[in-house]
Amino acid sequence: MAVNSDMRNAKKHFTTHRLYPWLVIILAASFLFYKYILQVSPSIMTDDLMGEFHIEGASLGNLAASFFYSFLIAQLFVGLLLDKYSPRLLTTAALLLCAVGAYCFSIADNLVLAAWARALMGVGAAFATVSYMKMTSLWFKPPQFAFVGGLLASAAMLGAIAGQMPLSLVINTVGWRHSLGLCAILGVFLAALFFCLVRDKPKNENRSPVTTAATKFSYPDVWAVFTNKQNWLITCYSGLAFSPIDAFAGLWSIPFLKQSYQLTHTQAAFFVSFVFFGLALGSPLLGLLSDRLGQRRRVMLGSACVAFATMTLIIYSRHLPLGLLGGLLFLFGFSTGAFMLGFALGRDLNKLTVAATIMAFINTGDVLFSAFTEPLIGKLLDGGRSGHLVISSIHYFSETDYRHALTVLPVYILLSIVLLIFIREPNKHSLV
Repeated sequence: MAVNSDMRNAKKHFTTHRLYPWLVIILAASFLFYKYILQVSPSIMTDDLMGEFHIEGASLGNLAASFFYSFLIAQLFVGLLLDKYSPRLLTTAALLLCAVGAYCFSIADNLVLAAWARALMGVGAAFATVSYMKMTSLWFKPPQFAFVGGLLASAAMLGAIAGQMPLSLVINTVGWRHSLGLCAILGVFLAALFFCLVRDKPKNENRSPVTTAATKFSYPDVWAVFTNKQNWLITCYSGLAFSPIDAFAGLWSIPFLKQSYQLTHTQAAFFVSFVFFGLALGSPLLGLLSDRLGQRRRVMLGSACVAFATMTLIIYSRHLPLGLLGGLLFLFGFSTGAFMLGFALGRDLNKLTVAATIMAFINTGDVLFSAFTEPLIGKLLDGGRSGHLVISSIHYFSETDYRHALTVLPVYILLSIVLLIFIREPNKHSLV
């Protein structure tokens, strides 16, 4: 009996330690890291996948976007599930789904199985962002939300960086199938860590940033999320602001840079990493800036203008010096990091009882636009006026084709700026 009591006391002491919330966030962030490795991996395998499955640009875009199709459907339920049931158990199961999807993709011998495997990854990955934000709401105080929430993008983009040049080197060494098999093993390992170490909420309510009343689930509060016009505006803004990252850096940037600058595959992956590195730094730093200024919307508006300018220069400027190209890619990622403030606005405008629901709702905009845009660009490439070459079942597009097809991206950013005009800054005295 005494041994059991000591074990319970040790466990209690562990979860009430002042640094334990950071352990929770690090493990939640590891899911985001893992999710983005899986999400952007097709950009490293474009030639391999087109050759393996004998597909064109539009089909490749649809294969990559099958991740987002299932992600989008799952996102409709993720927020409600995480608000009502155990985030620990649900997140563990989601990590295992990602691992199973990665393994199935690694052994796929036809396009249909590969698409279903990507879809399975998408279902699991749908929990990553919302789980992180839910844990942030439960384990950290409201004044810390913008900064800790911004670290979400840092973890995600570090995963995206790992899914570029490092993954490219692994693929060059062991092949794309064995590389995804290793990703499956990583997912099982992360699931085990999350299950063993993470708890759903603080046990000691005196140390908790929330109260029991504040965390009681309520369906009327959920309904209020969907009837709030501001939530819809923020969701559309977030999708328009972030989808250029997914569509460009997550899929089409490497073949574009290879064609436009005659770079090797690994060199192009290195330059694309600047986008992810910029976003990893920009999200928390712009979150801190918005906290200091007390003006989230102003920071979002200024950053969107910079993103528009840099994206336009990257697409339409011909033969930039490589140093300048890297700087523009970094600045594009850094300024796009302000899209994370949309989650902070959503948190400010809604009750804590529906923290996961509003995060899932806003995140739906990111997924919806990404799922639409990746195959759209592929379709525009297939219909390019200058035509394209097919060598060993691999389709090669011209520099002009890429510039025309990627035009949709600065248009998206411009539309996000227009939406920001109608988004209001919350009244800090009315925050819940």
